[in-house]
Amino acid sequence: MPVEVIRDWRDLTPDQKGAAVAIGAFDGVHRGHQAVIATARAAARDLKVPLAVVSFDPHPRRWFQPDAAPFRLMTPDQMARALEPLGVDRLYLLPFDADMAAMSDEAFAREVLASGLGIRHAAVGFDFTFGKGRTGSPEALRRYGTDLGFSASVADRLDDPNGLKLSSSAVREALKAGDMDRAAAILGRPFAIAGAVVHGDKRGRTIGVPTANVPLGDYMRPAYGIYATRSRLEDGRVIDGVANLGIRPMFETEQPMLEVWLFDFDGDLYGQSLETDLIARLRGEMNFDGLEPLKVQIAADAVAARAVLGASR
Repeated sequence: MPVEVIRDWRDLTPDQKGAAVAIGAFDGVHRGHQAVIATARAAARDLKVPLAVVSFDPHPRRWFQPDAAPFRLMTPDQMARALEPLGVDRLYLLPFDADMAAMSDEAFAREVLASGLGIRHAAVGFDFTFGKGRTGSPEALRRYGTDLGFSASVADRLDDPNGLKLSSSAVREALKAGDMDRAAAILGRPFAIAGAVVHGDKRGRTIGVPTANVPLGDYMRPAYGIYATRSRLEDGRVIDGVANLGIRPMFETEQPMLEVWLFDFDGDLYGQSLETDLIARLRGEMNFDGLEPLKVQIAADAVAARAVLGASR
């Protein structure tokens, strides 16, 4: 079943309370996050209560650093979908606003977790902090829980046997380097960009390569270049393709864009939601001396993308 998304902690009905929760930003829902959620899942099973995740929108970093460069690894909708196979029943996507930013750690535990959400158990990561000035710690959460009627557990740091650091920052480092295999290994799935398809300059149609164009929004910018892709349409179809991510030096765009050529597809996607996995980076962006060299390179990119995608099935 789809994860129920609740966007506040105030005025909840009794049946929206009483869960065992995992708490954190969970941007990317990577394998380290999944270990925290597994701890909450065990508590939910023992207590016979729903399993929930407590996260925030906007991301606290965006609140405190409004001018920071785009850094998100997923949208809230993607987060909800990523939580579904983990057995999560409910996502509390709490507004991170001035009131939340000003809360002490004790006030967060008392007003949000105990009174607002009525939690039965809280699971957090080993490096979890909360409250104004990040004064709260996992140990403080345990103490508050003892007084407020919920238990707490702390997930140890999860080390990958291949030496990967399982963190959101490590995902961003891999994306910046264009290392999609490393990003996928940390996430447990390919990195994906989702958004509504918008009108472009339609230049691709003139050379036989119509593209679906998706703005990057607040997504962290992976290394610019050409990617082998796999896209999910609203109707459930999954279609292989090749994409340019960046500004297209030859026909430069004002803002970076993901422009996906869906193989063997003919249809109107304008306004529809498209989610595209970046499977492998094939090369960097290039400038060309005219349309003919560009067309030759696009054909070569398509051949390379089909080979990579065929091998990844």
